[in-house]
Amino acid sequence: MQIEKKFSILIVSKNRKQDLFKTLNILESLIDKSEVEVLVFLDGCTDESESLKNEIDWIRWFVCDETIGASAARHQIYPLANSEILIGLDDDAHPLSINFLDQIEDLFKIHPNVGILAFEEIKGVFRSDEEALNQAETIKREYLTSEFIGCGFAVRKSVYSLTNGFPVWIDIYGEESCLSIEVLSKGYDILYTNQIKINHRVNKEQRKLNKQHYFRFGKQLKNSTFYFLVYYPFPFINILKLYWHNFKKYALTDWECCKIFFETMFTVLFHFFGILKFRKPVEKSLIIKMRNLSSLKF
Repeated sequence: MQIEKKFSILIVSKNRKQDLFKTLNILESLIDKSEVEVLVFLDGCTDESESLKNEIDWIRWFVCDETIGASAARHQIYPLANSEILIGLDDDAHPLSINFLDQIEDLFKIHPNVGILAFEEIKGVFRSDEEALNQAETIKREYLTSEFIGCGFAVRKSVYSLTNGFPVWIDIYGEESCLSIEVLSKGYDILYTNQIKINHRVNKEQRKLNKQHYFRFGKQLKNSTFYFLVYYPFPFINILKLYWHNFKKYALTDWECCKIFFETMFTVLFHFFGILKFRKPVEKSLIIKMRNLSSLKF
């Protein structure tokens, strides 16, 4: 039987052994293991990430031989956490403040109706945390928002348990929006705070060379369609606007995007009736409320 902790940090990793190793080493220097547990889900890794289990034995490891996607992996491990405060990190992201756990706990106490805390994301590979912090917002900012960024956030487990959790019908890109709308539909808030800062160690130029933006384009188009089909009372106008916008902005100007655009349309049609099994539309008033909330900076 697992001993209940004050905090649970949850990470899903896919073929980023060195990034994950760095993140876990940083976390070890910041946390008290008697109060904090760290759960890591290895999602069909083929880069020997599993060998880290022998090097870092204080982690609760979960290994899946086949890739199921980040959202489905989160869906599996979040209910297994043994604390009220669940902190989600990407495998290539780490906190920039020593006292980030105390800050999270205090903010949840100050704001009892907040279900999710969204952290400030600082993207880039830096020589030091001090260099990363030079890119951070200098004025304290907190506001209610409609969603959070998955590389760094905290959610109350009691609130998470009221929802369907991270969706199994999304693989990657868009799962945060699904959890957000479900948390808001339960009457809880999402609070953005730049008191807690996360360095998301993304090499933007390398990702462009690897053409990851094409991968993201297809996934986001598909998953946005599914999001409207599941949660919107009348989804088809929004879906038409989504496709028209992406056709004009991307498909008409980039041949690779054009191919992905039409492939995605066929994928959506193929899975259309399967997605409708998850349909659970929210009230129109909630959608209006979300549109009036401040947006995050991506």
